[in-house]
Amino acid sequence: MDKRYDPGSEQKIYRLWEKSGAFTPTVPKNKARQSPPFTIILPLPNASDPMHMGHAMFVIQDILCRWHRMMGEPVLWLPGADHAGIETQYIFEKRLSETGKSRFDYDRKTLYKLIWDYVEENRKINQFQLKELGFSLDWTRYHYSLEPNIVNQVLKTFRKLYQDDLLYRAERIVNYCTHCGTAFSDLEIDHVERDDFLYYLDYGPIKIATTRPETIFVDVAVAVNPKDKRYKNLIGKKAIIPLINKEIPIIADDLVEIDFGTGALKITPAHDSTDFEIGQKHQLPTISCIKLSGKMVNTIPEIDELYPSQARKKTIEMLEKQAKLVKTEPLHHTIGICYRCKNVIESLPVPQWYVKTKPLAKPAIESVKKGETKIFPPRFKKTYLDWMENIRDWNISRQIVWGPQIPAYYCLDCNPTIQINFIDKKGKIISGLYQDLKNKYQFQQIKKGLQTLNAPITADYFLKNSKNICPKCKVSHVLQETDTFDTWFLSGQWPLTTLGFNVDNPANSSPDFDYFYPTSVLDTLWDILFFWVGRMMIFGFYLAKKTPFKTVHLHAKVTDEKGQKMSKSKGNVINPSSTVQKYGADALRLALVYGTAPASNISLSDKKIEAMRNFTNKIWNASRFVKIIINRFKEQNPNLEINLSLRGLRLHVGGRGNPDDDEILSNLNQIIKSTTANLEKYRFGQASEDLYQFFWHQFCDVYIEKIKDRKEDVIPVLMHVLITSLKLLHPFIPFVTETIYQDFKQEFSLKKDLLITSLWPKAK
Repeated sequence: MDKRYDPGSEQKIYRLWEKSGAFTPTVPKNKARQSPPFTIILPLPNASDPMHMGHAMFVIQDILCRWHRMMGEPVLWLPGADHAGIETQYIFEKRLSETGKSRFDYDRKTLYKLIWDYVEENRKINQFQLKELGFSLDWTRYHYSLEPNIVNQVLKTFRKLYQDDLLYRAERIVNYCTHCGTAFSDLEIDHVERDDFLYYLDYGPIKIATTRPETIFVDVAVAVNPKDKRYKNLIGKKAIIPLINKEIPIIADDLVEIDFGTGALKITPAHDSTDFEIGQKHQLPTISCIKLSGKMVNTIPEIDELYPSQARKKTIEMLEKQAKLVKTEPLHHTIGICYRCKNVIESLPVPQWYVKTKPLAKPAIESVKKGETKIFPPRFKKTYLDWMENIRDWNISRQIVWGPQIPAYYCLDCNPTIQINFIDKKGKIISGLYQDLKNKYQFQQIKKGLQTLNAPITADYFLKNSKNICPKCKVSHVLQETDTFDTWFLSGQWPLTTLGFNVDNPANSSPDFDYFYPTSVLDTLWDILFFWVGRMMIFGFYLAKKTPFKTVHLHAKVTDEKGQKMSKSKGNVINPSSTVQKYGADALRLALVYGTAPASNISLSDKKIEAMRNFTNKIWNASRFVKIIINRFKEQNPNLEINLSLRGLRLHVGGRGNPDDDEILSNLNQIIKSTTANLEKYRFGQASEDLYQFFWHQFCDVYIEKIKDRKEDVIPVLMHVLITSLKLLHPFIPFVTETIYQDFKQEFSLKKDLLITSLWPKAK
C-alpha cells in the first residue's frame, strides 16, 4: 500500500463495481422465495446542467442502497434525467441572445432541435458526475424524460384524465413571465420585498389608491367594502376613470380592505387575482391591457406598445398634468418575480389546461393519514396535508417549445378566431387569423413555420385521431396545441413510467413494475414536497391504485459555512466535481452527512471537507499499519494462514481472551448495533459521527497503540475489527474502504470478492 491514499484511483474502483453487476438486480422468476426488493427512484437532475452541491446529497440514497445491498436484499436505485422544460429553454435562450438571436427567429420544430442538440451535448456530464461521487445506480435502467416510451405513457395519462372528466381548459388569471413567455404556479414564483409608491387618484365622486396606475384604462369598476360607512351612499353610482373619462360602476364587496389606501379599490380583473375574483362574482368583463409580450395594449395611443414600467411613468405624468394625481405615498410591499429570470411576474388572463386535483388528492391524503406512506421527519406530515387538503386545480400548460406538446388539436376552419404566429419563407414573423391568411399562405407553409397558436377559450378541440382530421368538418387543416406540459406533469409519473407501468392496460405492465413498485424510499429535499412528492402520490393512486413509495425521507439543504444559500452571485458556491478532484469523493460524501440532522441545513466548507479527507487518510494509514504488523508475523512464520486465523476469534468471546481484545470487541458490537439502528431511523449524521469516533479513537488511538508489542495471537481480532469497520464505513465512504479491501483480499486471500457485496456485520 502507498504511504497516502490516492483518490485518483476511485473511478477504477467504480468500474470494478459496474463490471461485477453489483448495481443491477434481477427480477426473480419465483418472487415468493425472494427477499422483498429495496427500491429508490433517483430525483431527476436537469439533463442540461452540471451537478450542484444539492445533487451531491444523493449520498443519502447511496448510503441506504449500499446498506440494504449488504443486508442481502435485491436493491434497485434507478437513475434518470429531466428535460427540465422552462429552466433548459431559459438557459438556451440566454446562449442564443449572446449570438444576437432569440427564440422568435425560429419555428418551433427548428428551435426544439437546437435545444435537443444542446442538451445531448451536456447530458452525459451528469452521468459522469454521479459516478464520480460513487453513486451505485443501475445504469442499465437509466431513463430520460423525453424518451419515446416515457412520453407515450404521459400522453396516455392526459387522454385518460380527459376521458375521466378530470381535465378542462379555462381562461383564468395566471402568474405569467413575459420574459420567459410562460405561466407559473403560485409555488413557482419568488417573492421579494420592494419599495414602491401608492398613488391616490381622482375618480370623480371617489378617490382610489393603487400601485399600478398604468392599468386604469381597463378598469371595469370601483369596489368598496359594504361595511365601510364612508361610501354607503355611493354604492350603485358611477366613478369616472381619469384620462379617458369613462364611467364605471361603484360596487360593494367583502374582499375590499377598509384600511388600505382610501378603502376604495379599482377593479382590473385581467391583472389581479383578487380583482378577477370580484369580477367573476359581479359578472364584470375581463379586459387585458398587457400583452403576452409584456407590452401595453387597449390603452391610449401615448401608452400602447410601452412596457409597464414605461407606461407607469407616462401615465403618472399625464395624471399630474390633468390634476388627477391626488398624492403619492411610499409603500414597502412584496411582489412576485420569476424564479428563473427574476423579472416581475404579471397577472394575466390566459387560456390554460387544468387538471381537477381535489378528487385526485383524496387517496394521497388518506395514505399519509393512515401511515401507509410515512413522511420523515414527521413534522413535514402536517405541511404535506395542509398543501394537499387545500390543493387548487393544477395548471399543466407551459408556453414553451422544450417539452412534449399537449395532445389536443384545433381545426382552423372550425375556429376562425384562433390567432397564429409563424415564420414565412423569408424568415419574417407573420401573425393573424387563419381566415385572413389562408388565401396568401398555404396551410403546409403555416404548419411548417408555426411558432405559436393562441386559441380563445371558446375554441373547439379534439384529441388526436388516426387520420388527424377534424371530426366535425372532416378537413385536415388541423394544428396541435402549442402549449407543452408542465415539467412536473412528466416527473409526477416518474416511478410509473420508468418501471414500465402500462396506462392503457395496467395488468400488462412490465415485470420490473410488478416487482419493484411501490418503491421503498423517496429521498428528496423538503422544498419539493408538494411540487414532486404530492404529484407522484396523486398519479400513483390514480393510475396504479397504490402509493408510489412507502417512506418519504426529506434531507437537509446544503449551505455555506455561514449558513447562507449558495449562489454564484455571492461567490460562495462549492463545485462538487472540483471538490472531488481536490479532496476525493469520500471526503465530500462524509462531510455532507457528518453531524447533520434530518431536513436541517448543512453548513459545508473546505475546512470540513478537509477534516473528512484526513479521516480517510487515517483509515488508510491504520489499514496499512495492520498490514505491516501481519506481514511481520508472516515473515517470522511463513506458514501462518491469516484467513484461517480468523477462526481464533471465538476464543476471545465471553471474556476468555485478552482484556484489550475483549474491550475492542465489545465496542465493535456496540457500534454495529448503533450504526444499524441509526440507519434504520435515518440518523445518518449520528451514524457517521459514531463510526468516526470508534475508528479514530477506540480502534486507532487506543487499541492499536496497546497491541504494538503483542504476538501473533492478536491477528484474529485485529483483522476482524478492521474488516468489520470497513464494512460499517463502506456505505458512507465506499472508495477508500473498497480499495483497502481489494488490497487485503489480494494479500491475504479474503474469500469475498467485493466489499460492496459483503454481508452487513451482526453483533456477536
